[in-house]
Amino acid sequence: MTVSSGGPQALPRMGLGCMNLSHAYGIPPSAEDGLALLRAALDGGVTHLDTATLYGAGSNEELVGRALRGRRDEVVLASKGGMAIVDGTKVIDGRPATLRAQVDASLSRLGVDHIDLYYLHRWDKSVPIAESVGALASAVEAGKIGAIGLSEVSVATLRAAQAVAPIAAVQNEYSLWSRNPELGMLSATQEAGIALVAFSPVARGFLSDSVGDPSALAEKDIRRAMPRFQPSNWAANAALLPAWRALAAEAGATPAQLALAWLLSRGEHVVPIPGTTSIDHVGEDFAAVSLTVDAALLARAGELISTSTVSGPRYAPGPAAEVDAETFEDAA
Repeated sequence: MTVSSGGPQALPRMGLGCMNLSHAYGIPPSAEDGLALLRAALDGGVTHLDTATLYGAGSNEELVGRALRGRRDEVVLASKGGMAIVDGTKVIDGRPATLRAQVDASLSRLGVDHIDLYYLHRWDKSVPIAESVGALASAVEAGKIGAIGLSEVSVATLRAAQAVAPIAAVQNEYSLWSRNPELGMLSATQEAGIALVAFSPVARGFLSDSVGDPSALAEKDIRRAMPRFQPSNWAANAALLPAWRALAAEAGATPAQLALAWLLSRGEHVVPIPGTTSIDHVGEDFAAVSLTVDAALLARAGELISTSTVSGPRYAPGPAAEVDAETFEDAA
């Protein structure tokens, strides 16, 4: 499968985010368990896998590559560069030489001769976006990547990038509780025929009702440092869950499926990429693609879980400074 540089039409309606298998949410599953999940997902019809240089310091790409041996043509393969683990520390580096090296390293770890969709994982604000995108455009010309994507960017940055090369996808956080794309990116991507790939579509487990007590999360789970999971905000957010569970039951869906159905209703160009470490949850999530939910109930979901009802910003100040996407704090 290939992704044209002109839009979302080649992207499946939903993809599998692979980060959870190696990175960010505490202790990941073993490589063999992760491989079993990926193979089961492929066997179940999943045709879009999303990984990155950053995830597991490259180990996630290696894992995805193992799963794709002999099956490369079955999937749209997406990866990312411009953010990596260097000597144990996360480094954002969008210099052309760095991106060229990371594309080559991704190809090697994945064991493929091309990557269908390659994102600039974060805009390195010390490097003009034109230089970073120009490096990726050269990778397209060389046949190493099929199309260029951007992640956690603003509409202004998207437009600056489009002046350099076609952009096929923007991957920003989008869910009922993170509505930042509605500050312009949702409409900008639709108008330009660009896929809006929604990461963390079930709100890092909140909307799948799988978090429980955030204080019990593993020590290195990134949610422990996120404001919405901290005690000052968690009680108010958890108070939304009983009504959320009831709404999902009314829809004949699981909480995760209702969250995904709501996202899918936001536009044909919106492509959620839920992640999980559970084979059963892969099937549950992807069943949302064929789920029919009444528009009035989806509207109620959007009112129940929204910017006005969720307590706390999505990032603490440090991580917030790393992203370029529009924020409600700036819009206020």
